Amino acid sequence: MTTSQHGRVVCQAASILLQYPGEDVRARVPLVDAAVTGLPDGTPRTALRGFLDHLTATPERELAEHYVATFDRRRRCCLYLTWWIDGETRRRGQSLTALKERYRRGGLELSANELPDYLPVALEYAATGDLADGLALLQDHRAGIELLRLALRDVGSAYAGVVEAVCALLPGPSPADRAAAQKLARTGPPQESVGLEPFAVTTPGAQEGASRR
Repeated sequence: MTTSQHGRVVCQAASILLQYPGEDVRARVPLVDAAVTGLPDGTPRTALRGFLDHLTATPERELAEHYVATFDRRRRCCLYLTWWIDGETRRRGQSLTALKERYRRGGLELSANELPDYLPVALEYAATGDLADGLALLQDHRAGIELLRLALRDVGSAYAGVVEAVCALLPGPSPADRAAAQKLARTGPPQESVGLEPFAVTTPGAQEGASRR
């Protein structure tokens, strides 16, 4: 595989593995496992391999309960990229609309109940659409992704390895990224209670219909 193909494999694997571990996701694990095995030695392969080992060794119910407890009930483990920057403000609705248009230009059409800032969706765009633009999108949200990785690590979640694999594809955090991450860690996202029509989900944890369950 070429370097570009490696990047697509990592993004596709992470996109699948960061979704709720329901029947559909579990059915795809053997394909993900085979693809990850074909990656060269390095952080992405090691990190994804570690999570896959955990996945196969953990009972289904325990996996599901951990996912809900981690991503639905912990604000610091938010999988929605624009929440980290825009919080619950009117600006987030604009950001979601812009993202949906960006995906459409890249050939990815979302269903009505999918939020475009859901990290697995962004990763799918990078994997199956415009890889360079997908990675640029992830880099634009690097501060939030880094905070997600650290939050998962702090709670001892194996999902930290999946996010670590994604971060390894991106350039090392710049001073601006570090400053943004530190500010987010101190203050949290902006707060303003608003609706996000036509998007149904407004807060982290409210993932019904948006997590591809």
